Amino acid sequence: MKTNRISLLSKVLLIIASIILVVSIFVPIWRIELDAPQYPEGLGLLIYANEIGGDVDIINGLNHYIGMQTLHTENFIEFTLLPYIIAGYALLFLINILIARKKVLYFTFAAFVLFGIIAMVDFWRWEYNYGHNLDPNAAIIVPGMAYQPPLVGFKQLLNFGAYSVPDLGGWLFIICGLLLLFVVLFETGVLNRFRMSKPTAITLSLFFLISFIACSNLDSEPIKLNKDNCEYCKMTITDGRFASELITKKGRVYKFDDLRCMINYKSDNNNVECKIHFVNEFTSNNLLIPAENAFFVLSESIRSPMGGNIAAFSENTKAQKFAKERKTSLKTWKEINQ
Repeated sequence: MKTNRISLLSKVLLIIASIILVVSIFVPIWRIELDAPQYPEGLGLLIYANEIGGDVDIINGLNHYIGMQTLHTENFIEFTLLPYIIAGYALLFLINILIARKKVLYFTFAAFVLFGIIAMVDFWRWEYNYGHNLDPNAAIIVPGMAYQPPLVGFKQLLNFGAYSVPDLGGWLFIICGLLLLFVVLFETGVLNRFRMSKPTAITLSLFFLISFIACSNLDSEPIKLNKDNCEYCKMTITDGRFASELITKKGRVYKFDDLRCMINYKSDNNNVECKIHFVNEFTSNNLLIPAENAFFVLSESIRSPMGGNIAAFSENTKAQKFAKERKTSLKTWKEINQ
């Protein structure tokens, strides 16, 4: 029998979506990363619902030389309105639960999609004005050059590489949109062909949500042998037994052809805040494992590309056997990372 009222599953998902939206008010929604040789760790511009954060002062200093506008939260009306708009949508989701009518749900979904489109158009408009309205009296003027950051993705701006991607809040918005889409498809009957009990559907939805949020940049980025270059010595990485990788707290990834290169790079760049390290498993071809959990053997007979002569193993027994054959002992990551 057809009904105009929404189901229990839809109500649960709307509660989750409402909570997610409230959380997005307090975390960065978008980020623009700037990468240049003089800033090994890169610069980051964080866009919250109510302010601009990150390395704003440094970026404003650079903007001054090339005639770009300096960035100040109080100059944007969006930062005053956005927290209330987001909270309003979170409240609208809860109102849907109280009214429990499908027509109201469909209106809410359409309004949320429209809000997302308007927000991205407004963001593009700001980026365009930011990159094109330049001071003609700036110290550095490149004829015909504009500095508009990419809406999404990568763009080269002079010697800076600019990356524009959603931050945690942006991904939360995407999750909300997907949850609403799921609810709409479920209520319109499109998903009836995939029949399951309501408790099962709720469990699967929660599992998907938790898994999505739990994903982070703690996973290694695959090293492309014979293509990627070492961040320290600039040599092409060719040997899949000795390469290493570090991920910074800002999510940037640096790759090295030798563990010694990674250690030297960290020593020369104290401002780089490391989050996690990876090393190649010696007995596998180009398999990265967490350095903190690995077992290391240091021996002149190993002969790694840049003379680090360090082999890493994921299993203690393999490492012990390898060390015994070379008449040496195992070392921990703490001993190696000095």
